[in-house]
Amino acid sequence: MTLQDRIGDVTERIVKRSHDSRSAYMERIARAADKGPQRSRLSCGNLAHGFAACGLADKQALSGDVVPNLGIITSYNDMLSAHQPYETYPSLIRDAAHEIGAVAQVAGGVPAMCDGVTQGQEGMELSLFSRDVIAMAAAVGLSHQMFDAAVFLGICDKIVPGLAIAALSFGHLPAVFIPAGPMTTGISNDDKAKVRQLYAEGKVGRDALLESESKAYHSPGTCTFYGTANSNQMLMEIMGLHMPGASFVNPGTPLRDALTREAAKRALAISALGNEYTPVGEIIDEKAIVNGVVGLHATGGSTNHTMHLVAIAAAAGIRLTWDDISDLSDAVPLLARVYPNGKADVNHFQAAGGLAYLIRELLSAGYLHRDVKTVYGSDLSGYTVEAKLDAEGNVTREEVPADSGDETVLAPVTKAFQPTGGLKMLSGNFGKAVIKISAVARERHVIEAPARVFHSQEDFLQAFKNKELDGDVAAVVRFMGPKACGMPELHKLTPSLGILQDRGHKVALITDGRMSGASGKVPAAIHVTPEAAAGGPIAKIRDGDMIRIDAVTGTLEVLVDDAEFNARPAATQDLSEHRFGVGRDLFAAFRANVGTPDTGAHVFGI
Repeated sequence: MTLQDRIGDVTERIVKRSHDSRSAYMERIARAADKGPQRSRLSCGNLAHGFAACGLADKQALSGDVVPNLGIITSYNDMLSAHQPYETYPSLIRDAAHEIGAVAQVAGGVPAMCDGVTQGQEGMELSLFSRDVIAMAAAVGLSHQMFDAAVFLGICDKIVPGLAIAALSFGHLPAVFIPAGPMTTGISNDDKAKVRQLYAEGKVGRDALLESESKAYHSPGTCTFYGTANSNQMLMEIMGLHMPGASFVNPGTPLRDALTREAAKRALAISALGNEYTPVGEIIDEKAIVNGVVGLHATGGSTNHTMHLVAIAAAAGIRLTWDDISDLSDAVPLLARVYPNGKADVNHFQAAGGLAYLIRELLSAGYLHRDVKTVYGSDLSGYTVEAKLDAEGNVTREEVPADSGDETVLAPVTKAFQPTGGLKMLSGNFGKAVIKISAVARERHVIEAPARVFHSQEDFLQAFKNKELDGDVAAVVRFMGPKACGMPELHKLTPSLGILQDRGHKVALITDGRMSGASGKVPAAIHVTPEAAAGGPIAKIRDGDMIRIDAVTGTLEVLVDDAEFNARPAATQDLSEHRFGVGRDLFAAFRANVGTPDTGAHVFGI
């Protein structure tokens, strides 16, 4: 089908806006590609250092410029369930490379922190900045210029965006992203949420809460709800950086291992030493970025990507804005119901048809650009297939069934859950913000309530515990922005806010911080910019001010006379307690130089 006009219009304005920066980027990667294999430019001493630890056969192979060398950037650690499966990937990848006469080396490791572990803790203040650390660490690994292509092993919240930024900084190299897959299904998300709420009300103890959480997060693999980690996997596939069908195959299965071997061989096949040279900087263009945003809306994906996608695009010389994201949200229907937008998890989504079905539906209705480059070598229509194993244990693919396996989880375009996407942009007299409405009941898309101002999560929770929040409330939690304390997620507030809402009150959260990628049923205007620490208008809000959030018209306002509001002094806050401990003292330069959320909240000059 012909591309929808609104998709085309947004793409075209991104192309025009990005003309100069994208042209400069493409010229840079073309110059790098023209130099040919980088090992030829290394001195004998350089090269000897680069393959000193290799076996004799690999040393001989790498002595010339004929045999390709694959760099592996890994986020492996064995504390975090999503990354533990990567322990065995380097040996799988090296064996796959040897099968086709190539070499593979681990180029470097990157940190991988878990927002699930750090929610509500001091370490969460490093979370957003870890994305940029990951990008820089990956760049260090590739800076040895020993490699003709790279594979990136990463899956969770900041890891994949950081790896994508690094890959694009080496845009002349082919890059394939290799996921590890979700853990198998544990207890239902509804049951988990109920126990959390009972604990917040003091009706069950910590032992019951821990038992519930352990049944939910119980094995290797990503968490199964549709937060940032699984949104990452959707993005990498719909933007053509995964092999088709790779995103949601469980760890420790023969198919998972076969997909890993296939991805390694494909990365080598598309290097400049072969006949299908496909650098990552050409794959991630304006159309691919728009496809990513469309996928985000169609699945009700993570609010974090209103920053991450902007930063990834910038690394490729593409200027994506919140207005672009908002306009695409108005044009794209919601086709998936995965927790917190529904009861299902990503395993149910995969069983219902997964990304193959979703991509086919969006393509057939004209919501995606078909004519894009991918690591698979096809246009995007090559991603409407399911990955399976043949009799020899190799990956084979077949068309996904015509009908969804469960239309309560994954709907056709003709039966979309709602006509617009899951994310909306808000603007008004105290800045811009993001709201996720795909899990918010329609009657709560507009909330008007008196403000109660807090300068920390703990202050809010104490007020809740003291029964001070017995009525309608717009909880303003400020000095949570990137310059203040690294923009932590405030998911710890979700159970208490949910309890207030369930009691029949009008409830909303307004913050210059973040919420989890699994933002749920309470209306939350997040990523408010300018932030309080930069003197933004959110610092002028006072207890009792009426706040209006309107996700229908896209407005966020304090209902105070303009002259009075503008004349108010901005509140200040002593942030010294956020400057030290848990490594926070090492991130002073990040806090000082970080950009605004609507420009990607990164520290790079891109």
